[in-house]
Amino acid sequence: MLQNQGREMMIVTSGAVAFGKQRLRHEILLSQSVRQALHSGQNQLKDMSLPVLEARACAAAGQSGLMALYEAMFTQYSTCTAQVLVTNLDFHDDQKRQNLNSTLQELLRMNIVPIINTNDAVVPPPEPNSDLQGVNVISIKDNDSLAARLAVEMKADLLIALSDVEGLYNSPPGTDDAKLIDIFYPGDQLSITYGTKSRVGIGGMEAKVKAAIWALQGGTSVVIANGTHPKVTGHVITDIVEGKKVGTFFSEIKPAGPSVEQQTEMARNSGRSLASLHPDQRSEIICHLAELLTERKEDILAANKVDMDQAVCAGHLPPAMLKRLSLSPAKLNSLAIGLRQIAVLAQDSVGRVLRRTRVAHNLELEQITIPIGVLLVIFEARPDCLPQVSALAIASGNALLLKGGKEAANTNRVLHQITQEALTMHGVREAVQLVSTREEVEDLCRLDKMIDLIIPRGSSKLVRDIQRAAKGIPVLGHSEGICHVYVDADASVDKVVKIVRDSKCDYPAACNAMETLLIHRDLLRTPLFDQIIDMLRNERVKIYAGPRFASYLTFSPSEAKSLRVEYGDLECCMEVVDSMQEAVDHIHKYGSSHTDVIVTENESTAEQFLQQLDSACVFWNASSRFADGYRFGLGAEVGISTARIHARGPVGLEGLLTTKWVLRGNGHTAADFSENGTMKYLHENLPVGQSLPGQRDSN
Repeated sequence: MLQNQGREMMIVTSGAVAFGKQRLRHEILLSQSVRQALHSGQNQLKDMSLPVLEARACAAAGQSGLMALYEAMFTQYSTCTAQVLVTNLDFHDDQKRQNLNSTLQELLRMNIVPIINTNDAVVPPPEPNSDLQGVNVISIKDNDSLAARLAVEMKADLLIALSDVEGLYNSPPGTDDAKLIDIFYPGDQLSITYGTKSRVGIGGMEAKVKAAIWALQGGTSVVIANGTHPKVTGHVITDIVEGKKVGTFFSEIKPAGPSVEQQTEMARNSGRSLASLHPDQRSEIICHLAELLTERKEDILAANKVDMDQAVCAGHLPPAMLKRLSLSPAKLNSLAIGLRQIAVLAQDSVGRVLRRTRVAHNLELEQITIPIGVLLVIFEARPDCLPQVSALAIASGNALLLKGGKEAANTNRVLHQITQEALTMHGVREAVQLVSTREEVEDLCRLDKMIDLIIPRGSSKLVRDIQRAAKGIPVLGHSEGICHVYVDADASVDKVVKIVRDSKCDYPAACNAMETLLIHRDLLRTPLFDQIIDMLRNERVKIYAGPRFASYLTFSPSEAKSLRVEYGDLECCMEVVDSMQEAVDHIHKYGSSHTDVIVTENESTAEQFLQQLDSACVFWNASSRFADGYRFGLGAEVGISTARIHARGPVGLEGLLTTKWVLRGNGHTAADFSENGTMKYLHENLPVGQSLPGQRDSN
């Protein structure tokens, strides 16, 4: 509990009137039933009517029950509570106000939680048209205004107003286009349309907002959130105190840039324009971006040097991450070449006909490719990812929201500016957005109504965190890259040494680097085995022995703690298997379905390996490092997917497209094809390249 963490808490409550009304009705009903049973008989009980109950009497009867409830709940946490009843006059009389302040301060000092309510047994009914009056005076007519008045009086740091909705919406919740406002500024008040008041409350959301603004002007931060069905972790108050994005936060200062929700909306709108461009225009944008990478090379490298210097000084990035963060002229040239490949592929992407069917006479059906929608790509210290993913999004007509690691903030900013400059040539500048605010990944994953696909690029922890947080949004990616190389008994010496060295040592931090080397048992204590060991030692690769490998050796390397480890460095596990089938079984059990390799001269063994293994990438006599969009000829990739639906393996342009069905008819109805109908289905497959009568260019 926050109280036990040393935080001072006060609760402003309602419910005394409702509590007392229920209690008094029960008492009156019981009393009437007894009297009528004695004088009139049982047959008249059904004709009893309850009198209208006066609110002040209900409050008096309900206060004790309400406090008993709070006492029972807080006693479970060994926390003491105290009841404080106030009225408007207690704040207008200086002596009473001072006494109230002193009492509350003393209760807080003793770690007692004050339960505060208006003294409804003596106060007059609230005036319907009374309102908040200026900054220094507030008319207490409900618990919202009372909470605001107390928050300012006690100089509270935070006021949390709980409601039965998620927060403040721009129009009544449940209506079309109603959007939750994450951050509300007093100047935006006129843009809000309020709904009706709740069944039991007297203020409604409008009263909450007015009270919140008054408290904000008095120096207290305010959040309005859902107290009935709290989201995020299920503990709405602690989530708010911990800074999580819950409900509506009231702020007096409006940031200069758009919110992430506004950025997403801008990207979606501009993305639709991008998708409607002619393929030549999308290709021109990508080619221009490739040119700008070369032309602005000095600016990019200067920004990257700042990021590198800061990362080195901070000392928290491992060498592998530093290598990913670093850009060079060669890297930029390679990026430009990859982008030009994507520009060529963009010519035949959006609007491509995959299938054409004549359903019936004058009823033609097409399946065509379309963009997925809005992509959210979250990447760590790898700035080269930004132009690659941007080019793929442009080629596929998708809107793009980018969230880069803070380690590459300067480089990402320059690369994003260049990307938007390229997009400007055809009026779709806002289609690619860079999130520069301090949005947490969890908060971005909550935008399930605005984002269609999340693609994480980074550590296995990042991917797992996103997969857990992304409720309702598909996540494309892999959580681990545990890649295997299996050396068969019929392997060539020269090929084995080359492939193992390249798979492990070319770029150990890559997700397609070898992590486990499987050796056929017959190769132990052979010249080939010795050459493999010598090569790994010369490359300074630390070897961990699997349990079977360790059992064959008198003096073995350190035993591997697990056979399911992604080392990401010059380290690997070595294990022994009896056959190709045992290698396949081992990979299925301990691998991550990323990339796995067999090295053998036996074609039959190789084909069985390729067919039986169900990893995303399966290679024969080739390095695992070929599992890459650029090396596959895809131009670039947004990531490597180990999922079993949609895209799998290196995900390039094709993986960012989905399809829609287009049906062209001439007044056809389903009834025409019923038993007594006049038409029959044909379902003829038509050539994809054949033009249909009257068909317009889809672009």
